[in-house]
Amino acid sequence: MGNAVEWYDWAVYATFAPFFAGQLFNNQDKASAVLSTLAIFAVGFLARPFGGFVFGWLGDRIGRKYSMTLAVALSALGSLIIGIAPTYAAVGAIASLTLLIARLIQGLAHGGELPSSQTYLSEMAPREKRGFWATLIYFSGTVGILFGTLLGAVLTVVLSDEAMLAWGWRIPFLIGAVMGLYALVMRSRLKETDVFEHETTVEKREPMWPQIVRHRKQALQVIGLTVGLTVVYYTWGVLAPTYAATSLGIDRGAALWAGVVANLVFLAVLPLWGKASDRFGRKPVLWISALGAAVMHFPMTWLLKDSPWQLAVSMSVMLVFIAGSAAIVPAVYAELFPTHIRTIGVGVPYSICVAIFGGTAPYLNSWLTASVGPNAFGLYTVVLLLISFTFIFTIPETKAKDLS
Repeated sequence: MGNAVEWYDWAVYATFAPFFAGQLFNNQDKASAVLSTLAIFAVGFLARPFGGFVFGWLGDRIGRKYSMTLAVALSALGSLIIGIAPTYAAVGAIASLTLLIARLIQGLAHGGELPSSQTYLSEMAPREKRGFWATLIYFSGTVGILFGTLLGAVLTVVLSDEAMLAWGWRIPFLIGAVMGLYALVMRSRLKETDVFEHETTVEKREPMWPQIVRHRKQALQVIGLTVGLTVVYYTWGVLAPTYAATSLGIDRGAALWAGVVANLVFLAVLPLWGKASDRFGRKPVLWISALGAAVMHFPMTWLLKDSPWQLAVSMSVMLVFIAGSAAIVPAVYAELFPTHIRTIGVGVPYSICVAIFGGTAPYLNSWLTASVGPNAFGLYTVVLLLISFTFIFTIPETKAKDLS
């Protein structure tokens, strides 16, 4: 539930930004324009590595439950602040500053959510079924994105443009705050993992930076495994419907539903990949995922022309392969590190990787397409997938590893 709320927050922000931008910013005001740029394009991603470090430190020092509970509390607070933010017409640049602060809070929370929740989930799971349990991370996140996207579609149909601009854009953020509060109550009632509780006080109090340096190889492996996944997922799981609508002329509503169909396929295959990794091992699944996505990227790009069914098929095929990595990397990451540094060991390199490669993906896509050619960003994506494929050779097989 908490993970779904985190992903929902990012989906509704992207969906409703065109509606609230005019309410919270004024491009004629230089201060507001700068805050607008920071809030929309940078702050969310820039805050993630700091969130990964802070919440990773809390998770490894105080407990996974504490870190998860605080992360979802801050996420709900960020949504609430956006939902009740005053307009620029009422308070001037303070409205823009309010959004900036909310995005900082959400960025910190989102940077800490994934490492905290996937560490908790991996440590709670039966080791013979850890791959299957790990699929809940991307499964719940995708459900959150779908809910946010469908909510946007419903509100734009039910409400007029005037109502959406005036107050309708606040509804999804207030819903996110309520869902976050519910997840907060749920998490406050969780028990701490046995693996963490059995760690000695000496191990928990060992200085953090020497441990990070000591496990720099594992941190680099997290980055190597993540670079291909984060960019290819952005390309096919996030960008494809917008690209189809704006560049190929496919109806926006039809593109939206094609994306929904593809994401339902993604949800269906995630647990299958998880079960396969528990039976055959993590590395075979990761290899098939990375290599399959690299091989099919250009054929699926060429298939996508001007119809919704082409979009649905191409997205579905790519998401089937992407799901292989997405399903099990939460388990793989957790299995790479010892207990006393597991959360921060994953959180910091993962957040840095997502900030650098995921955060720059939309700009690189536009720049490479305009300056080099239409296939340049696709080539960049395939190269990153091959890098991830190569990094799989460097990790040990960790199926059913005892995390204690």
